[in-house]
Amino acid sequence: MKFKQLSITVAAMCLAGSALAAPSTAPIAAPKFGMVYDAGGKFDKSFNQSAFEGLQRFSKETGVKVFEVQANSDTQAEQVMRGLARKKVDLIAAIGFSQTQAVQKVAREFPNVRFILIDSVAQGPNIESVMFKEQEGAYLVGVASAMASKTKKLGFVGGMDIPLIRAFACGYGQGAKAQAPKAEIIQNMVGTTAAAWNDPAKGGELARAQFDRGVDVVFAVAGGSGMGALQMAKTKGKLAVGVDSNQNYLHPGTMLTSMVKRVDVAVYDSFMAVKKGTWKAGVTYKGLKEGGVDWVLDKDNRAVVTPEIEKRVNGVRQDIINGKIKVIDYRAGSSCPV
Repeated sequence: MKFKQLSITVAAMCLAGSALAAPSTAPIAAPKFGMVYDAGGKFDKSFNQSAFEGLQRFSKETGVKVFEVQANSDTQAEQVMRGLARKKVDLIAAIGFSQTQAVQKVAREFPNVRFILIDSVAQGPNIESVMFKEQEGAYLVGVASAMASKTKKLGFVGGMDIPLIRAFACGYGQGAKAQAPKAEIIQNMVGTTAAAWNDPAKGGELARAQFDRGVDVVFAVAGGSGMGALQMAKTKGKLAVGVDSNQNYLHPGTMLTSMVKRVDVAVYDSFMAVKKGTWKAGVTYKGLKEGGVDWVLDKDNRAVVTPEIEKRVNGVRQDIINGKIKVIDYRAGSSCPV
């Protein structure tokens, strides 16, 4: 009897959720937007900064100003989102998986406000979730790292130990092993809490320990903590791979490349879609084919990337886009083939 009553209650909740009206799709001449950065802040030289750059591009082209706030906790994320919603913004961009629960909750409270959630999935008729195929970009820099390495020992420094970061590590390992089957990948995580994203000293220590074990290329996927790993590579005369935004400029000469996630494009596209009246709720996955991830070759790493590496990585890139190479996503089964 209790089970039957519970089933009816759950069904009613589901129907109520599906009955929520989606926001209007009409063009908006003078839209209002809000941006909520996670604890890393908009100048983290990584994930949040990429979102900020998308905001800047949109504002420059349209003249539309965006309310910007930073949330250092889940509770704070809910509070600032409610504050933005009460300003009657048309869309709130939530940057980072840590804001998932806040988006899910506040979006139900304000059904006429659109939300875009970057790097996680939340359900609702007024929520657009954008996910990236990080494993594809990581595969490319894994190939590049294996080719650039003399010792064939590669390092991976992750931030918070979560499936998303494991997906990066797995893609990196697949690419490296495809290029150099005997390559060894030494992997460490900074921690298991959100503090793991903002500990550059720990990131540097982990990279140094890896270099002491023979690693000569390190891939840092650790937010602010990754800055320490990149700096340590410079100090030790080793190579490093940046992440999320183009970090090649930080240490020209020791930055092999950067694996970029086009968070800037996702934010820009969503803002512009609201303005034009083409915005849609749902889940979007952006990989190499969709222009969501890639590797970077520019003036800051041109001297480090040989023509052979460039040719090989671009060839692999096209093979992934064409479906010739399938990169396993760790998140699909919580396991990695390498």
